[in-house]
Amino acid sequence: MDPPSGVPQPKAILRGHNAQVHAATFIRDNERLVTADAEGYLIVWDLTIMRAKAVWRAHQKTVLGVQEWGPNKLITHGRDHELIVWKFGAQDESSLSQIPPLDSVTDDRPKPWTQHVLPVNSMNFCAFSMASCKAGQSIADSPEVLIAAANPTILEGVDIYHLPSQHRIHTLKPLPSAGMPMAVSLFHLDSSLHLITAYENGAVVLLRANLHAGEWIPLYKSQAHSQPILSFDVSPCFTHFITSGADAIIAKHPIPAANHVRGPQHAQDTPMKTVNTKHAGQQGLRIRSDGSIFATAGWDSKVRVYSAKSLKEVAVLKWHKSGCYVTSFASLHATQAIDASLQPADVSGDAKGTAAVSRTSGDAVTGAQITSPAFFDVKARRINHAKTAHWIAAGSKDGKVSLWDIY
Repeated sequence: MDPPSGVPQPKAILRGHNAQVHAATFIRDNERLVTADAEGYLIVWDLTIMRAKAVWRAHQKTVLGVQEWGPNKLITHGRDHELIVWKFGAQDESSLSQIPPLDSVTDDRPKPWTQHVLPVNSMNFCAFSMASCKAGQSIADSPEVLIAAANPTILEGVDIYHLPSQHRIHTLKPLPSAGMPMAVSLFHLDSSLHLITAYENGAVVLLRANLHAGEWIPLYKSQAHSQPILSFDVSPCFTHFITSGADAIIAKHPIPAANHVRGPQHAQDTPMKTVNTKHAGQQGLRIRSDGSIFATAGWDSKVRVYSAKSLKEVAVLKWHKSGCYVTSFASLHATQAIDASLQPADVSGDAKGTAAVSRTSGDAVTGAQITSPAFFDVKARRINHAKTAHWIAAGSKDGKVSLWDIY
């Protein structure tokens, strides 16, 4: 995979936050991008027009994580020790403010209906992770979900809650003396629940639940990092996960099969691959839904794109002047999944567009397309572009969000 010719430029800059952007996620088949900042504000961006569609203050402190739960629910996790489930469907947008915090400091904006408020620990920057209650069921289709979050009293502990009951059903201490959890991931594999926890001392541990026996079995433990792990993500095929940290290391770790049991003689497991990138402080690591590439947000203000297979850097996205904290990929639809052997798209273009301007891809248009009625339907074209563009969103300390259409 060769990097595109020329210097990549963002397709849009979304200006609306008045504080550092710490969380971002695409929802509703990529028609919306949700971003959240250090003052607790959420902005839901309409990617067909690149403008704020809904704005409210979800938390009194930094928002650590945001995730969609089906078509009508949004979950946010703040450093005010609350995890909130909001009723937020397309029909709820019209009742909310569209004025971003950058343009107005008022704190009395209407909020969506609150369905659940779960008290959780937020002393560190460990965002929650969510999984369906049943193996084989997607989160979007699940009326019940499981939430993993750092324990409020046990330093290395992780709690697992059930929603909507809000009951805490497990408390784990996977790795004593490792410091605070920095990131967690909860998922089903081989009909079993798995938990990955990354720690302040640079270690990571993977556990598999044997709920019939009431135990969690260690499958993998490694310490590829010399400093705190800042982020990691699990591959869509659940064969591996990739970590980044305050050091310059990026590491690719295996996810062992269900019949693997880590014997007591194995004090340490070996990552599949480690790379010293020479760039310390990469966080917000996300793997794209086709598993071919991943991106990191750098303290040096650069967003780096890597091959998930080789861990080689394939692109550097530079626009922000301050450090970046978060990245997010739009989900690729099954019919648009990219083979890793294909050449990446050309992302050269004009970076002068603001949050109010969206540029289309500039692909060649055939005569048949010009004569098609759909060609003249501007709204339909904008919706189609929002859903099908290979978006990477990056949030920065400067409060801005850059939006790139690349690879």
